[in-house]
Amino acid sequence: MSSTVLKIAALAGDGIGPEVMREAIKVLRAVEKKFPVQFQITEAPVGWAGIDAAGKALPDATLALCKASDSILFGSVGLPDRDPTIPKEERPERAALLRIRKEFGLFANLRPVQLPKALAHACPLRPERQGDGIDILVVRELTGGMYFGQPKKTEEVSEAGKTFHRATDTMVYTTPEIERIAHVAFKAAQFRRKKLTSIDKANVLENGILWRDVVTKISKNYPDVTLEHMFVDNGAMQLMLKPTQFDVMLCENMFGDILSDEAAALAGSLGMLPSASLGATAGEKTFGFYEPAGGTAPDIAGKNLANPIAQILSCALMLRYSFGMNEAAKAIEAAVGKAIEAGNRTGDIFSASETNARRVGTKEMGDAIAAGI
Repeated sequence: MSSTVLKIAALAGDGIGPEVMREAIKVLRAVEKKFPVQFQITEAPVGWAGIDAAGKALPDATLALCKASDSILFGSVGLPDRDPTIPKEERPERAALLRIRKEFGLFANLRPVQLPKALAHACPLRPERQGDGIDILVVRELTGGMYFGQPKKTEEVSEAGKTFHRATDTMVYTTPEIERIAHVAFKAAQFRRKKLTSIDKANVLENGILWRDVVTKISKNYPDVTLEHMFVDNGAMQLMLKPTQFDVMLCENMFGDILSDEAAALAGSLGMLPSASLGATAGEKTFGFYEPAGGTAPDIAGKNLANPIAQILSCALMLRYSFGMNEAAKAIEAAVGKAIEAGNRTGDIFSASETNARRVGTKEMGDAIAAGI
């Protein structure tokens, strides 16, 4: 049987990035042994690793590799101790991460938040608030809103004889931008529990009014999906009070950034949460950018302490959304479930109160998951 060859750009980045990326690649190699696919994985520097190697956070060669690949598997970038030493425009978050999003038109971020029953102890909510389980998909618009709107500047101004600094960020959305992310969210809801909660601030922001009007209009194309609107402040509260009420949450860029991290806490650790950032579909393939939800965690880097599950589950999302390999994606997800059920716990999800749990390192968790493929 001939194998499909898929090109993956693996950009590990900084901090714990290289460690968790190593385990993700290990799992992909296990997938190759079970499914008719070959992964051509090429690693390249990004973030401070890119600055050290080539003088900028997104080296030209790294960007060229991404353009020649079928998808990007990303680690994390940024080092708090080093970031302030260079101009903000050159820092990894802006010069690498935001640039990649713009370069490839990655307008839709999907972040699934699931709490395995075996990790109920890691959730900060009481058991009665967890219901029969937490399973939320946050769909976030990724290339508009306040993060990209212009003007964006800090300037020195004078008023009433006093000189001070004024910072300006501009929140801008257009009808087409809202329409395309709404379609992504509604289509996702059709394959889940068929409920969509759209988050806005329509009582204060012009953006919110437009957002609500457009989403309501798009909903008419999806009569099988129940739509509700919710103000962002209430949404943040409801995530803590009754997270089981949510199926798909549709958010603009900044609100989605905040609420998806809040929702991630419900799963017990950011180390458990993958994400997919998707661009336009070309034929049967969707170019995607896949990364864990957490950061670089430099305090534990190089110590075999990081949880690789988010990076590994990002591989499952990549197989599903970019390559249409749903069975292989399920195999990775099932292997993660087996490793957890067997009691394997990295420090962020370990509890001494669990009788069958054992604390393992990054490598050992990766080994357990790869063995379960």
